[in-house]
Amino acid sequence: MGRNKALVPFLGRPLYQRVLDRLAPLADEVLITTNTSEGFEAANVPLVADVYPGQGALGGLYTAIWAARHPIVMVAACDLPFVSPELMRHQIELMITHELDVVIPGTWEKREPLHSVYRKDTCLPLIRQALVRGEKRLISWFAHVNVQFVPPKEIQKLDPLGLAFRNVNSQEELEQAEALAREMG
Repeated sequence: MGRNKALVPFLGRPLYQRVLDRLAPLADEVLITTNTSEGFEAANVPLVADVYPGQGALGGLYTAIWAARHPIVMVAACDLPFVSPELMRHQIELMITHELDVVIPGTWEKREPLHSVYRKDTCLPLIRQALVRGEKRLISWFAHVNVQFVPPKEIQKLDPLGLAFRNVNSQEELEQAEALAREMG
């Protein structure tokens, strides 16, 4: 989009705020990983700069999990205006009930690691090791943890319109998402 997507106005408010509004009721703690505080003055939550700058999404994931004070960390991308609280709640319940390390919607072939839940104590050292090895892929360390995928049929029950993973990468997608959000009320 040529600019920080988190700050793009969505129905008159920054896109990150829509994501926070949808997920904050599920969280004991909320923070934003960002390498700039500019534009986030109204966020009213801690802003955390990358521990390993320049490492892309894997570095951002590490930072989020590292900065969190709680053992279970919910992670969502800033460009998901329809992020699903229902699905995220289900993921948290699965993690607790089955003592999992990662609960991620999708399958090995098609997954959503930025709409997922991570167990801090097991994931953090493995992500750090992946970063030290020069890995960039968000799932490069999954073979070493107990991962459960939420299958598509289960996702559909919790997100019947199939919007949870719809992100905005262009002005056109932003306008379409805003129109859809207005229709939904």
